[in-house]
Amino acid sequence: MKKNLFTVLAGITAIVLLHGTQPAQAEKADFNKPTNVEANQMFYDEAKQTNTFIGNVVLTRGTLIMHAEKLLVRQDQAGHQYATLYAPSGGATTFRQKRDGGKDLWIEGSAADRIEYDTRTEVAKLFKQARVKMLDGSRVTDEVEGEFISYDSRVEFYSVTNSVSGESKPNGGRVRATLQPRNQEKIKE
Repeated sequence: MKKNLFTVLAGITAIVLLHGTQPAQAEKADFNKPTNVEANQMFYDEAKQTNTFIGNVVLTRGTLIMHAEKLLVRQDQAGHQYATLYAPSGGATTFRQKRDGGKDLWIEGSAADRIEYDTRTEVAKLFKQARVKMLDGSRVTDEVEGEFISYDSRVEFYSVTNSVSGESKPNGGRVRATLQPRNQEKIKE
């Protein structure tokens, strides 16, 4: 399987987790799992190949679990699904997924507006007050936040910007990252 890096437009502030960090790659087994959705209400448009789910939406795909107030899912002719999850008023839409590379490694994310998720590329885009955390059990190992985050789980790549447009804007605020040391034994020396 060929891996292509997510192309980033000029001017985007990028945070790439480099050597010494734990892998952030999503659970490989999730890729071929079916997508299951629970909600209070559903509408299906056969002609447009779209589903709309409303009210306490829970999307599950293997170890991936996403929560939202509203979910729109479109499927292309090849069977790939494109989901947009909308946050409840005053709340956030969230996701959590197991990562490869260890027994209890996870990634969690949230956004105050929406999360767009593409099953073909395994890219999640988080809009407004976006936050992504890497966890080893319950311990946060890394955390990034900004107005927009694009996370490509196949190639372990983040793009974080200070505006929801995906491009950093002058005087638009700051992005933040906390990267924890990896080798606790070396720190003690």
